[in-house]
Amino acid sequence: MRLKDKVIIVTGSTTGIGEAIARRCVAEGARVLIHGTRRQAGESVTAALGTAACLHLDDLSDPEAPARLVSAAIRAFGQLDGIVNNAAWVVRGNIHTTDAAMFDRTMAINVRAPMLMVKAALSHLQASQGSVLNIGSVNAYTGEANQLAYSTSKGALMTLSRNLSDALGPLGVRVNHFNVGWVLSPNEYKLKISEGMAADWPEHIPRAFAPSGHILTPEHIAAAAVYWLGDESRPVSGSVLELEQFPIIGRNPVKEGP
Repeated sequence: MRLKDKVIIVTGSTTGIGEAIARRCVAEGARVLIHGTRRQAGESVTAALGTAACLHLDDLSDPEAPARLVSAAIRAFGQLDGIVNNAAWVVRGNIHTTDAAMFDRTMAINVRAPMLMVKAALSHLQASQGSVLNIGSVNAYTGEANQLAYSTSKGALMTLSRNLSDALGPLGVRVNHFNVGWVLSPNEYKLKISEGMAADWPEHIPRAFAPSGHILTPEHIAAAAVYWLGDESRPVSGSVLELEQFPIIGRNPVKEGP
């Protein structure tokens, strides 16, 4: 078991990538604080994981929420060895439709909350020589026209990861970062249906977007997360990894007919 006896907070872990990471952490011997905002989903995941998991519901747009999550983990398990800042508000909006309220909420959940999570947990992470893993997006590099605030927040999160790695390294706290590509999560599936795609859209992904013929699953991301949360990756910190099926920077896809 690669995470035996570790305690890890996974934000946004009642569905999708966060849920997959939480489940994999428990399978590898960890105890996990499950976090989300929907009680039914949270209780379902927590029940499936048994005594290795506890649930804390909270809204990360509240600046006091991160401290409550950390306190809940310490009360439940007595220590803290890792944080996965996975929760994010994935919101559509372009330069015409993104207003101040939307932008501020996106930054609060996607950037401010991860920073405050680390701040609230720092003494515990220093004591355990723990690890932080921030879940970003390939949108950090340029983004999409209809994801202005979200893409901007993921660029900021990437800089936050690098900054904290540099600052916290002398304390023995490691910070690494995933820029995740297109993942077939339940929320992504429903979003594409709402935007007019057919029910079987995951079976018809153009090769330009998925050379393998299928986009990534949350379980792919979870498998990678184990290494960065565990001691195998020690002392590496400050890494930014693109998890996709092709190079994100400098790509020049083959131009060919059907």
